[in-house]
Amino acid sequence: MREEEVIKILKKDLNFSDASIIKLKLFSEILIKANQKHNFISKNTESDIWKRHILDSAQLVKFIDFKGGSLADLGSGAGFPGVVLAIFNENKSFQVKLYEKSPMKREFLQKIINKLDLYANVLSNVYENEINSEIIVCRAFKKLDQVIQVSREIIKIPHKLIVLKGQNAQEELNKAFKSNKYPYKLEKSMTNEQSKIIIININ
Repeated sequence: MREEEVIKILKKDLNFSDASIIKLKLFSEILIKANQKHNFISKNTESDIWKRHILDSAQLVKFIDFKGGSLADLGSGAGFPGVVLAIFNENKSFQVKLYEKSPMKREFLQKIINKLDLYANVLSNVYENEINSEIIVCRAFKKLDQVIQVSREIIKIPHKLIVLKGQNAQEELNKAFKSNKYPYKLEKSMTNEQSKIIIININ
């Protein structure tokens, strides 16, 4: 899927503004340039960055209410999905918090936030912080049972947990829910018919 095709989907189906598309283009350019030195994303996904990384992250806006509160992205890495969601967000009172343990990646994320003027801030390791966001997202953070454990033990308020997972999503759910069960939904991914978006309400 080419950049132009993804941009059409972002604007038509996900309501990304022209201004946010400009920011996404700049973000992808800066990331690919930085990737030559730091390997933030797999080199073989660079040519498909708009589908594999940007659209994959952007589809989460369908499940997020940006009217108020905050969102925490656990293990932000190079900014997926957190930076993409922050680019979409136009509400000053809605804060996107990017949790990342790597100092090098934190520095990169801060550079992106400053350059694109995003309503976001960068924090260190999940385990070193108290997390109090109503929405928690993660893409390639940990196995689902470990994500739920973090969600239960570190996040002190009721929240919606949104996790991007591959074809083993149901299997991971079954394993994660052996001891504690929570209301959940499985949504189809826009980028891969075998992948799923898991949405869990944790009170």
